[in-house]
Order: sequence, then C-alpha cells, then structure tokens
Amino acid sequence: MAESAPLSHPAKKEHNFKKVAILFSGGPAPAANAVISTCAASFRKSGIEVVGVLHGYRHLMEYSADNPMQEGRDFIMLNDTTLKRTRNQRGIIIGTARANPGKLIQAPADLQDADKTAPMKTAYEALCSLGADALISIGGDDTLKTANKFKLYQDTLPAGSKKLPVVHVPKTIDNDYHGIDFTFGFFTAVEVLGGELRNLLADAEASESYFVAECMGRSAGWLAYGAAISSEASLVVSVEDIEGNLAGTEEWTSPKTGQIESRKIMNIEALVGRIVKTMRARDAGGKRFGTIVMAEGLAEMMPASQLEGIPRDDHGHISVAHVDLGKQFAKLIAAEYKAQTGNARKITGLQLGYESRCAPPTAFDVMLGSQLGVGAFRAIVEQGLNGVMVSIVGQLELHYVPFEELVNPADLVTKVRFIETGCDFHQLARFLETHVD
Repeated sequence: MAESAPLSHPAKKEHNFKKVAILFSGGPAPAANAVISTCAASFRKSGIEVVGVLHGYRHLMEYSADNPMQEGRDFIMLNDTTLKRTRNQRGIIIGTARANPGKLIQAPADLQDADKTAPMKTAYEALCSLGADALISIGGDDTLKTANKFKLYQDTLPAGSKKLPVVHVPKTIDNDYHGIDFTFGFFTAVEVLGGELRNLLADAEASESYFVAECMGRSAGWLAYGAAISSEASLVVSVEDIEGNLAGTEEWTSPKTGQIESRKIMNIEALVGRIVKTMRARDAGGKRFGTIVMAEGLAEMMPASQLEGIPRDDHGHISVAHVDLGKQFAKLIAAEYKAQTGNARKITGLQLGYESRCAPPTAFDVMLGSQLGVGAFRAIVEQGLNGVMVSIVGQLELHYVPFEELVNPADLVTKVRFIETGCDFHQLARFLETHVD
C-alpha cells in the first residue's frame, strides 16, 4: 500500500462512470441503511450520481415504453437530502421487495430462451433508461442468484451493447452466506433475540416452566446458536445437529421436481427424548426451568406426513409459520416429560424472528455495513470489477469474491455456509448448555 499522510483522504481514481443504481431485495436487515448511505456517499464524492431503485426489482420489472420509470414512484436520487443521518437509521430508505426477474432462469441454457429471460430484459432496459452505468445489488442468497443471472444475461447481449457491471453486497440475519464470515445485521439480530430469550428465561424461572423458542435460520443455525449462547439457553438445536440417532430417512415425492426422492428427516422421538433428558438433568441440579432454542429450518426436516397442506413458496420451501415448530415440540416434550416422570410441566412454544429485522443496528453492524458499502464503490470504480460479491476479512479488510465461487454453475443455485459440527463455535454451545451424558 502506498504511503500517505496520516489524515489524507484516499486519492480519487479516474473513471468513466456517470450514474450508478443501488437496489435492496429480500427481507430487511439491521444496518441496511449503513450500506446504502456509505455506498452512495462514496460514489457521490467521485462525482457520480446515484439512483436508489425503490422496492428491489419490482418497479424495474414493471417498466415499459408506456410505463417509464418515474422519480418518487420508482426511484429516488440519493443525495445530501435523502442521505442525511441515515447511516444508523432503522429500516431501508429505498424499500425492498421479493420480485425476481431471474425466477424463470434455472440453468445456463435458459439464458438463450427469450421467454425465460424476458423479465431480466425488462429490468435491464429499465436500468438503461435511467442512464445507469453499473448496478449495486444488496440482498440474500436469492438476490445473489439474481445478480449473477443479470451478469450472465448481459454476457449474451450482442457486441456493442451497453454492459452494466454488477457488484453484490451480501445480506442476511441468518449469517449463512458462503464467502463471508459475518453478514451485516447478524449481530443486531442476535442481540435482539438474545434479549427476548433472556426475558423468557426470567419468566421460566419465576414459574418453573420451559419455553421452546423457534428462531429464524432456514438453512443453517448461526442465528439460533448465537441467540442461545448469548441468552444462556438450556439447549439449542439446528439442522446441523440432525445426525446419528437424531436423523432418519424417508422416500417422498419432491414438490419441486415431482420425482420420488430419498431425504433426511428428523427422528422426532429421539430429539424429544434428548430434550427431556436435558430437562431431567436440570431438575436434578435444582433448576426446574429453562429455554430450548430451535432453528426454523428443522421444520423442513419433519416427516412428509406432517407437512401435508403446508403452503410452499416458489423455491419449494414450506411456510415455517404454518408449521409452528415451537408449539408442536412443546406439546411433544410436555407429554414425554410426564410419561417419564409422572409430573406435569408447563412448556410454551413460540416463534421469534421478524422483530429483529428492523431493529436499531448495533455499532458493529454499522461499521460492517459501512465498510461493505464503501467496498461496493471501490469494486466498481477503483478495481474495475464485475460479477463479484463484496466481503471482509480480518480487521474489516475488503475482499472480493467472484460469483462463480458462490454459485453452482449447473443449476445457478448459491452455496450455503453451515456451522461445522465439532468446530469451536459449535462446541461452545455444547460446553455452555446443561451437561448431559
């Protein structure tokens, strides 16, 4: 790194960008505005106009010659007025939505299908109509898939066509993103959910009862583990823990493919038995209360017979809200505890999650989000990159991960980062829980 005076501002890089677009897609996350505001401010310091596309891809997909993009309805200009004191602000100043122009593109061959790429073509033309020279996308793994497809779609355009470099900033309170250690909003979500679980623990102790709390985390258990560790939960269980005697298999007809497949399921009886074992160990130690944390992704591992009639989304995922994992397990645990001990114990199941997504961001998440926002600018202007995700390593040092390292090239699906069973973080939860042989 070139030496500079201690308080000197980074030198401006020569560039040909006049205007960039920023959009946010998917569920909210604390510190979203730290990403947006620092990203926009960085571009503006280099004389580049910044368009804040409202509500993700939704308005871009509604664009046509008869329905041009309108300021205030479809986008806003991110300037000194709209960015004033937004870095620590909760919510998302440009809004969000789950509209996805890449939904029909399921394989590389689909990029040659005019019908399947039509929504992407519309989004591309909408951005071009705004005069955008690059796109910054902020969102979860589905938004990363869309960013990759947007880049691949542009690769198919005829020579001489306008090409918009695309850079993605990873977002999820679940923290299950491949290619980055911690995503912005994760620590805030842990703090909020941990606080709620501590409240429940005090309630449980006062009434000699238990709470079974379902936390967000469809694919991996980072959020459930973080909330459980920080709140002194009695036990935490996630999808990574369904191994050995806690796992089983069944044949079922996949709702996504329509084919008969073998899949891993929970051994519910064994898991309930393990939880009751924890409760009885606590009883023996004079602690007739506690909290059990379960990641919502466990609902996907229920036997098919218990998932009949449950609504599914476009990805084939069940609506976990309709399963109500916490309440289901609370009933099973209460029945098994009484069968083993002859005594009744109040056990309450509940769902936690949405309340953490727009909480005031912690200082660390604001720092992390700010660096990721600046990183998006540096990727475009200083590094001249295209098709990369912004990441951080070490002391918030910027790192750029190519899309091809994050997305399966055969089906264009993003990779998930699980908690490795036996890793130090996984063992931390086991050390701190009630000891059961």
